[in-house]
Amino acid sequence: MDPDFELIVKVRQIHSDTRGSYGSRRMSGQLWNDGYDIGRYRARNLMKKADVSVKRRKKFKRTTDSNHKLPVAPNLLNRQFEVERLDTVWCADITYLWTLQGWLYLAVVIDLYSRKIVGWAMSNRLKASLVKEALSMAYWRRKPEKGLIHHSDRGSQYAGSEYQKLLEQYGMICSMSRKGDCWDNAVVESFFHSLKTEWISDIIYRTRDGVRSDVIRYIEMFYNSHRLHSFLGYKTRLTGCPFLLDQIKVLTPTSMEDFSSFDSNMRAQTTIFLSFAKR
Repeated sequence: MDPDFELIVKVRQIHSDTRGSYGSRRMSGQLWNDGYDIGRYRARNLMKKADVSVKRRKKFKRTTDSNHKLPVAPNLLNRQFEVERLDTVWCADITYLWTLQGWLYLAVVIDLYSRKIVGWAMSNRLKASLVKEALSMAYWRRKPEKGLIHHSDRGSQYAGSEYQKLLEQYGMICSMSRKGDCWDNAVVESFFHSLKTEWISDIIYRTRDGVRSDVIRYIEMFYNSHRLHSFLGYKTRLTGCPFLLDQIKVLTPTSMEDFSSFDSNMRAQTTIFLSFAKR
């Protein structure tokens, strides 16, 4: 029997649980977290023995409707992606997911300090209501102090009056990327790339509900809790953040008055998330 049999089994299990998204660095980090003193190069050899490999990364197009005459905000973030406290800078963006029923659009809001997806929403229509729902989830989930910087691209959904009024209502300061520069919002772009490459790239979804459920599972059951993040030194968010105060803030509103602010679609998506959280 191979003396590394136990480790090979472990590597195959990690590979399966992460849908083949871990290369040697993250594999080494996961083994370390699980109590095995395994460096990157030994992890690579173990992956070869286990006959597993990381998924190849693909390029994806992005969709931003910046061809409009709406007012745009200055780039206050200016690629300063490292911040010192929770809920001081959020980044937001939209991507699209293909199913046999047609497109499903995903909007997310990320806290730059913890890299947590604090808000998300999905819809088969690319309208302002989609990004408003994601922001509303983030706000009621986190209840940030006024003065938070909210960064997005110049898309019409973010530059429109409906969204700008919501930012003003929540006391947030608007920041926008330069035209056509995806690097100004690199953290969200990186998340979308990870989602598509690590989780859904090799799956054909028959329905929008199918991909919606899988995306929720990725965000709440993997990315926000178990995935090893290079920004955090290949640790999970739960172990890599110096402060874990954000863990005691829950998704659900704190009162019926708060809950009444959610529209019906938002309440439905919240219910879906809670059903996953109980599993």
